[in-house]
Amino acid sequence: MTEENRNDFKFGWNTSAENWNGRLAMIGFVAALLTELLTGQGVLHFWGLL
Repeated sequence: MTEENRNDFKFGWNTSAENWNGRLAMIGFVAALLTELLTGQGVLHFWGLL
């Protein structure tokens, strides 16, 4: 019985999609925090949306 590697990137609906979604969401959250800390503005203000 072979076990699938959950860290391999595969396009579409599969078992590794949730792992990659979580990883990319964490990167985006940290990027938003760093933007706010470095510029003193929120992300929406930084982009000129507010």
